[in-house]
Amino acid sequence: MYWNSFSDFLAMGTHGIYVWGSVGVMAIAMILEPVLLVQGHKSLVARLKRQFRAEKIDRTTQPRR
Repeated sequence: MYWNSFSDFLAMGTHGIYVWGSVGVMAIAMILEPVLLVQGHKSLVARLKRQFRAEKIDRTTQPRR
């Protein structure tokens, strides 16, 4: 496709708001996805470590049979 000027390119034939809005939403989603995955992974690892420590303490404090 050919545009006469940069403003024509940005306007996208009167559909610019939809095109650039979609591009912006996708950019935000692509940035947030790995950030949220890393946060979730850190949270899961921390929870599993706490659970492991609690189970380890529980095993050592139980009376032997």
